[in-house]
Amino acid sequence: MKADILKGLKKPPLGPVLTASKILLASYILLAIAAPAIAPQNPYDPMQIYGWEASSPPGTMGGGGFRYLLGTDGLGRDIVSTILYGLRISLMVSVTSAAIAALIGLTAGVSAAYFGKWVDAAIMRLVDLQLSLPTILIALIAIVTLGPGIDRIILALIIAQWATYARIARSVALSETNKSYIDAARLMRLPTARIIFRHLLPNSIAPAITLIPIEVGHAVALEATLSFLGLGVPIDKPSLGSAVANGFQYLLTGQYWISLFPGLALFGLIASINLVGEDVRRSLDPRNHPA
Repeated sequence: MKADILKGLKKPPLGPVLTASKILLASYILLAIAAPAIAPQNPYDPMQIYGWEASSPPGTMGGGGFRYLLGTDGLGRDIVSTILYGLRISLMVSVTSAAIAALIGLTAGVSAAYFGKWVDAAIMRLVDLQLSLPTILIALIAIVTLGPGIDRIILALIIAQWATYARIARSVALSETNKSYIDAARLMRLPTARIIFRHLLPNSIAPAITLIPIEVGHAVALEATLSFLGLGVPIDKPSLGSAVANGFQYLLTGQYWISLFPGLALFGLIASINLVGEDVRRSLDPRNHPA
């Protein structure tokens, strides 16, 4: 009876959509890794760009001896190359920021649960304050304060995301701190750092593991938003968000391809990450594996 009830709570399988998402995400990763080898040009090398070929429509034959399959942007850069190089930056920034935010958030949440009292109150009030504000607002404040640059974008995304991990880790660690193995570690007078990092943290990270892929997708979208607003990565370091922003001013002139194709690539990347992340969450959810 219990198994039937739990089975009824399951979400319908994603099926072919999930399979396509996994293939698409794997393709994105491979294309990003191989971008320098397969891109027709380095879109941010001035010696490989011909200004007179700016805003060329898809299929135009370029002076560099290759065809602009998706056209060029307003500066004469090949859009295929811009997308490939943009994938590298978008994935690198999002994965790095999500991983570091998870590490910081998990450590903060577990520490709050272990020490309790004023440590718990201070950390969780900061978490509550941050979660009460829109993520994009926190990222905007952080990037305006820190200034432009890839390292600063990563730091801004970390600041915007760590609180989510902290709250989840604390809720799990609170139940773990009352278990016998933690009491035994305390009676053995093990160092506090060892108890937290060798015992409590590893047993509290399972829910966060399911959150990381979804937060990577959020980081991609957030970085793209900041880049679209001109507050993201520098102009000499492409990203999908800045590629979309570069063509925004040309939309009313009929040069749709400058923003359309990078936008489609960005949409596919975020959608595939979110679908794969949802599959990871479902597969690790104990409610979907009744005894």
